[in-house]
Amino acid sequence: MSLSLLEPRCRDGGCEFADRALLAEVGAQLFGSLQRGGQRRKAERYVRGLLSSTGRKTLRNIAAHFEGGAAQQSVHHFISESPWEWMPVRHALAAYTHRRLDPEAWVVRPTVIPKVGAHSIGVDAHYLPHLGQSVNGQQAVGAWMASRHHAVPVDWRLRLSGRWLSGPLRERAGIPAHIGGGTLEEVLCSGVSAMVAAAGELRRPVVVDAESVDAVALAGRLARAGLPYVVRVGPQQQLRLDRGELPRYGAGERTAGELVTSLTRLRRRTHTAGGPATVVAIPVVAPHAAPHPRAMTLVGQWPHRAPERQELWLTGGGTLSLSRALRLARLSDVVARDFAAVSDRVGVRDFTGRSFPGWHRHTTLASVAHLVATLAPHARRTAAQTLCPA
Repeated sequence: MSLSLLEPRCRDGGCEFADRALLAEVGAQLFGSLQRGGQRRKAERYVRGLLSSTGRKTLRNIAAHFEGGAAQQSVHHFISESPWEWMPVRHALAAYTHRRLDPEAWVVRPTVIPKVGAHSIGVDAHYLPHLGQSVNGQQAVGAWMASRHHAVPVDWRLRLSGRWLSGPLRERAGIPAHIGGGTLEEVLCSGVSAMVAAAGELRRPVVVDAESVDAVALAGRLARAGLPYVVRVGPQQQLRLDRGELPRYGAGERTAGELVTSLTRLRRRTHTAGGPATVVAIPVVAPHAAPHPRAMTLVGQWPHRAPERQELWLTGGGTLSLSRALRLARLSDVVARDFAAVSDRVGVRDFTGRSFPGWHRHTTLASVAHLVATLAPHARRTAAQTLCPA
């Protein structure tokens, strides 16, 4: 096997040796919940196929890394019909990523996966505010462990519309009875809740980057869990100034956009991870309709190189300084970068089947492949120094 995704092999086979050793180590750490040795071997081979196949990572291309004349049927059964559970693998993936990469935060971020036709699991028309139009495809929410160097996906949620949840289509897709649909906001909340419940020793600040959701509700959910947070907020989100911190200002509700535009005296210039910027930090509380008003900080940022690119975030739930909150917000850019550079290239968006379990198993193993690709350069450098001395 040659993991040629990120770097070429070094001479004397040192990098190929490192690739095999790394995949064997990761497999031993992550696939222990699979009950049979055959399942563990197939999981490792599937990851190998995701890393080594060229073009789209279809089941047919991945099957080329399996032995036997019925390899494609075997791969299809392993992904779409075999009863192995994907959540224990994801929990192991999160724990291993935490140990190896020491992430700064969890980043929760939705993505739309365009698809042709309407047969792949979860496909529907999804309106994208930043494009001003609907796109036919799947809408998924990823939970990532991120630092300024790397981001690795460790959990995925698939949004399902009503047509997938009733009648024969639900049964054919193998959607479990406890799985429901809902808005993007509800899917985000489900992902955040699962992440909070599983955090344990993996507790880190949480960054939520999503458009057109109730940022105040998400912030409240994270605050009640005792997690520091940075949540993107839309300019139309209703908020109130915290009169305890700003007693000279009015107490009425105003939009986040109005607040950062009007309170120019609170602006200052600073240097952020993205370069020089103008920022403003405004103490706010939830609007009157919220059941439990909580103290938050509304942060506005205008990069000097692109002052028209206004970014608004709500922070709170702990003792995050302004500089750290701005640094955490930038982790969403790391996720976007690594999604395009790694996840896309290992085929996280390539599953085209109708099977709900199949989609989850494929995205789980694609996330494992993402981790292996992220760790591979370091493993290769180590192998080159050991086996390929200058």
